[in-house]
Amino acid sequence: MAQSPEDVSAAMHARDDVARLLGIEIGEVAADRATASMTVTEPMTNGLDVCHGGLLFTLADTAMAYASNSDDARSFSTTASIEWLNPAHIGDHLTASCAAVARRGRNTVYDVEVRRDGDGVVIALLRGQTLTVGGSVVKNF
Repeated sequence: MAQSPEDVSAAMHARDDVARLLGIEIGEVAADRATASMTVTEPMTNGLDVCHGGLLFTLADTAMAYASNSDDARSFSTTASIEWLNPAHIGDHLTASCAAVARRGRNTVYDVEVRRDGDGVVIALLRGQTLTVGGSVVKNF
């Protein structure tokens, strides 16, 4: 029986300790698309009092993970690069929106935009590639 993107997302999130630790919530999930969001808290800030870039990367990578596994075929990131465009501060609620932009065989390229909710300012842009290795996401968990 084919699993819906929502079922796959729920199975992944149940085991996604990092997402839960950071308070990352998974929003809309559809074929090759997903959103993930979090609120920046004080422990997420660096010595310059802005959200640590690694945590912004984690938010974007999480959205890509849920998009790339939405069809219940296990996929893993193979490359990713990020452009940090604006700082995020304590209290900012951020949403990462991911969509597939190209596919060749088992490789898929995704673009992710991280925006601050409210004013829509783009905080970061990530481009990543995944490799589908196969096997069920839901049944493996």
